[in-house]
Amino acid sequence: MVTQPDIQTIAKESVLNNLGLWQQIKEDWIAHDRDWTRPGFRAVAIQRFGVWRMQIQPKLLRAPFSILYRALYRKMRNTYGIELPYSVQLGRRVIIEHQHGIVIHGDCTIGDDCIIRQGVTLGNRYVDHPFDAPKIGNRVNVGAGAKIFGNVTIGDDANIGANAVVLCDVPAGATAVGVPAKIIKSRNTQDNG
Repeated sequence: MVTQPDIQTIAKESVLNNLGLWQQIKEDWIAHDRDWTRPGFRAVAIQRFGVWRMQIQPKLLRAPFSILYRALYRKMRNTYGIELPYSVQLGRRVIIEHQHGIVIHGDCTIGDDCIIRQGVTLGNRYVDHPFDAPKIGNRVNVGAGAKIFGNVTIGDDANIGANAVVLCDVPAGATAVGVPAKIIKSRNTQDNG
């Protein structure tokens, strides 16, 4: 069954497309405390470059940019341990706080103003479902070492505790901690404890 993209996804993509590459990178630079040496900023800038180069037509003109992107991506992955492929739908002003052990599935969606810390994995849960990837809402705070697996949705303003293993949806405004993660606090619902 083919699903239709939702209105928010279409609106978000049109806003990002209206921002040029340099405008996006400047916004990310400001979000990363105006420090171009931070590995998180560099990873996000390389991801933005990877998305931008896919707009170049024909493919022959895109080829040198693709070679440069692949070299930069591998350098980022091997030096800083941050895997952030260009195919991730990355929102605006996403902050990658630290480095090492950050793995983000290529089909993942990350909303605006999110914070991702070291040791975070956003990936698929089952080998026979390789395209299932988390969908992270806006302003989500992902703690160090957290793992979010499968086709789960993390609502806006949620907090994922350090070292939590999230295997099911987390509602907006909730805090999830533990292995497997449980909701301990939510602005919208009663405690599930």
